[in-house]
Amino acid sequence: MSKRRKNSRSAGTAPKREKVIDLFSPRPFEGLADEPEWIALRELVPAASAPLRLSPELVAEYGDRPVTLATVLPMAAPAMTKPDGRVFLGLQRHDQSGDVSRDLAEALLCALRTEPGNQVAVPPLPGPGPRLQDILVDGPLEITMHSGFEFWLDPGATDDPSVQASLERANAAIYPTVRMESAPAAYWCRVPEKAHVRWVLPQGEDAALDALSRLAAAGTLTLGEGTRFAGMFRAHGRLVPVWDLPEELPAAHWEGPLTEVAKRYAEALTVEGPLDAAARRARQGLLGRQLTLR
Repeated sequence: MSKRRKNSRSAGTAPKREKVIDLFSPRPFEGLADEPEWIALRELVPAASAPLRLSPELVAEYGDRPVTLATVLPMAAPAMTKPDGRVFLGLQRHDQSGDVSRDLAEALLCALRTEPGNQVAVPPLPGPGPRLQDILVDGPLEITMHSGFEFWLDPGATDDPSVQASLERANAAIYPTVRMESAPAAYWCRVPEKAHVRWVLPQGEDAALDALSRLAAAGTLTLGEGTRFAGMFRAHGRLVPVWDLPEELPAAHWEGPLTEVAKRYAEALTVEGPLDAAARRARQGLLGRQLTLR
């Protein structure tokens, strides 16, 4: 992951508003069992992987080839194949058609059609066709976090000095990231001079925003002393609240506070009726601190 991408996601200060129009699919991962985790891997996590299962139709056509979802591949490649038939699908790449799911599906299909070990060619505009939801056996993602991109490589690849140098450059761009246990699709990361917890919420925007507003009005939208609610991202149709944290404390320190916030948030979701005046004011304040991400 590049330094530019990392900084654009860090949300260390109140983000600027940005108008973005989603031409085709504002929720490209809608319908997938782990939609928030797909979003987190696409937008927040520098180095992680997860196995994917091909649909029975694709298995019948191409065989039961192992497929690994990777946050990013070398040179931000859409996909790559290994000589033994394994396929890697890169999640963090520039979408072409306006529908991330369609672009990823086309990259995967191109990789399956490619002779193992050869470079995968992906059209810049895939046109109409199947999406991820059509070609995968859906289920929870079995995510493995990585401290570096060695998982890209075959054994012995780093014996080549140029490969080793390229790997070291890629690894230098990774900021420490930990998947939190206290809430799904929540991740701690440390960036220069501070740390964050970022949490992709599974609920629709209106319900999520109302619940966060109730917590903000009550003064309970906090992870504790020394922390600050920094604002929210909107990523692929879901809200991503962000907290600024002291950089010296490890991720494990925040499991307890995040558990409590998650409980308060779940309770706020169950409150019926309109927001009171304080929560309405809090809602406007939260809306003023949003950044829309693609």
